[in-house]
Amino acid sequence: MADDVVVTNNESEKRYEARLGEELAGFAEYQLTDELIVFTHTEVDPKFEGKGVGSALARFALDDVREAGTRKVLPLCPFIKGWIERHRDYVPLVYGARPSTATD
Repeated sequence: MADDVVVTNNESEKRYEARLGEELAGFAEYQLTDELIVFTHTEVDPKFEGKGVGSALARFALDDVREAGTRKVLPLCPFIKGWIERHRDYVPLVYGARPSTATD
């Protein structure tokens, strides 16, 4: 079902929205500063829980931030924060994250 989730950035509402068909399945609210996007709250409608809506929201939002390349992420929302912790390739987007010292 996650493939059917369509995520968009509703800038006027300051949130990323996930839809299944015409139905709002979930959203991730944010606040903007010149340097940061602060994720404050993520919510998925209970009837869509466990169907990949939250992950689709997080991935789309963070990919959008990465692509823009103008802000760092401050994940105050526990869901977004936990999602980043489980998907370590997004850690460099986080405000205050130390650069990787890993070498191959």
